[in-house]
Amino acid sequence: MTTNTDVTTVLVTAATGKTGRRVVERLAGRGLEVRAGSRGGGTPFDWERPETWGPALDGADLVYVAYYPDLAAPGAAEALGAFGRLAAAAGARRVVLLSGRGEAEAVAAEEALRDALGGGVELAVVRAAFFVQNFTEGFLAEGAAAGEFAFPAGAVAEPFVDAGDVADVVVAALTEDGHAGAVHEVTGPRPLTFAEAAAEIGALAGREVRYVPVSAERYAAELAGHGWPEEQAAWLAGLFASLLDGHNASATDGVRRVLGREPRGFAEALGAAPGPLAPGAVA
Repeated sequence: MTTNTDVTTVLVTAATGKTGRRVVERLAGRGLEVRAGSRGGGTPFDWERPETWGPALDGADLVYVAYYPDLAAPGAAEALGAFGRLAAAAGARRVVLLSGRGEAEAVAAEEALRDALGGGVELAVVRAAFFVQNFTEGFLAEGAAAGEFAFPAGAVAEPFVDAGDVADVVVAALTEDGHAGAVHEVTGPRPLTFAEAAAEIGALAGREVRYVPVSAERYAAELAGHGWPEEQAAWLAGLFASLLDGHNASATDGVRRVLGREPRGFAEALGAAPGPLAPGAVA
């Protein structure tokens, strides 16, 4: 594939998130002008404040879209449609969208963005598996560091993907030709159950880490007990339960097809992560 060298500005939405900050780092390392959009950053961008979208898009040639809280969330398709119309009007040439693997609602949001962009803007979609980094810098990090985490996944396996691999695929789709219309489904090299993931975390950290399977209802109640609004807690728990019912339990070759190398394994990705799960660390 050829790399485009005429890029002036790249807008990265959710630029402080797991993939967003990694995409920013990689693009900046290539000498590109990066506009890091976030709620409190130099480029104000907030999915809940549509008035921030237009100014952030103004002059952006390439755009990375990471929607918060999730493409399967209520209202996501409408938001992506509105954003896409603004992006097309602002003159964006190429858009890469982060999506969820096996999420029917997310596909509806993908289509809304594709329709809004029209034929004049290239769109590539990166559908990612469950991030390894959810255990190190996400919602499971506190429990994993403390030695026990509860989650509504039962004994289902998941091919956890490294957020760094996702960022590498996103950057390739943004900066290389040949990805227009592509849907890249990216996973790690092999599926693990959450119990197996806990064992690998424990082996790396040198201490026991336990996974406690719970029902979606129990998980929602625990979220509500930690201050989440009940409706939002129920939605999130239901989303996790629907994604982890076995239909996503196989690995893909998406990373290899885009990058020409194998994806990082679970332990390798964990070992590269700073913080309480680093080798020899204690909670």
